[in-house]
Amino acid sequence: MPKLQLWGYRCERCGHDWLPREQEQEPRVCPKCKSPYWNQPRRALRQTQSAYKISQAHFISVEDYAAGYPAETVGHSLLVHADCFDWLSDIPEDSLHAIVTDPPYGVKEYEQEQLTKRKNGSGGIWRIPPSFDGSVRAPLPRFTALNERERVQLSHFFQKWAELSYRALRPGGHILIASNAFLSQLVFSALVAKGLEFRGEIIRLVRTFRGGDRPKNAEEEFPQVSSLPRSCYEPWGLFRKPMPRNMTVSQCLRKFGTGGLRRPHPEQPFSDVITSERTSQVEREIANHPSLKPQSFMRQLVHAVLPLGSGIIADPFMGSGSTVAAAEAMQLQCIGVERHLEYYELSKRAIPQLARLSVARILDSEPAQLTLQM
Repeated sequence: MPKLQLWGYRCERCGHDWLPREQEQEPRVCPKCKSPYWNQPRRALRQTQSAYKISQAHFISVEDYAAGYPAETVGHSLLVHADCFDWLSDIPEDSLHAIVTDPPYGVKEYEQEQLTKRKNGSGGIWRIPPSFDGSVRAPLPRFTALNERERVQLSHFFQKWAELSYRALRPGGHILIASNAFLSQLVFSALVAKGLEFRGEIIRLVRTFRGGDRPKNAEEEFPQVSSLPRSCYEPWGLFRKPMPRNMTVSQCLRKFGTGGLRRPHPEQPFSDVITSERTSQVEREIANHPSLKPQSFMRQLVHAVLPLGSGIIADPFMGSGSTVAAAEAMQLQCIGVERHLEYYELSKRAIPQLARLSVARILDSEPAQLTLQM
């Protein structure tokens, strides 16, 4: 049966479609809504279309973020073997939508000398603890071992990192950075000093083995004393690159795809307290990294930092890839950067396995189930 092709008009105001009686003369008004501006989009629509074109102009392929360093794609994401300071300097400005990362707070705990001591069980800055209640504790960096010079060094480290992260982020882009109660004030202050807006903290409620120990070498003498309180939470600093002057969040969302946080449920805002758990043994067997975070927690973070559900997340201190794996599980794009070859190679094997793990579907829960029970 032959097909006929008909040409008609559509009103940009009311959406009405019609076939004109006179083919050669353009209609003066819409026959339904009578608007003489039937062929001109509304101002809000024109603004949205313009913003969309601007956003498209910023888009580059995820493979382009390799920036000349050794790299490999895993699913939707990219793994880069590089020092993040060099990498952040080389990628395009205003190109990342968000950063989610767990950096080395002591700066030196991931130096090769300290990693070798940890591997050999000889300590160094890593505390090699005994078993506790039948559970063997993983080595933890001794943040209290940092002297004043090292604390100054730590501040300088994060100020430089903040400068480079500021350069790479789109306006309105968020940073979520893991910390601990002992050093968070120093690290967070360094980021604010370089122009990033402090937007609060995400509190991960989790009972760990950190802190609560009796005085070293005097446990029996002072059995009723703890040197530090037992840690039951982990603070994640929330920062944002400032939006252009006088720009609203809605305008930033239209132009850059940033500025806000994505809700876990249409009726439930993203909360700054998240009940979590220690990383499971299954995950640790997949990725043997000392600061591996659980997928159930990381998937909530990567979901939140892309308010429109698309864009590029970066983890400049990738480790074994828990952030990238969380993004893969949520069908999001992420770039993981790692300078230690051992962990870079581990991440290539671990990320697909971590991403396939089934965890509690918190993001699909009803709003009442997401409310913190005090």
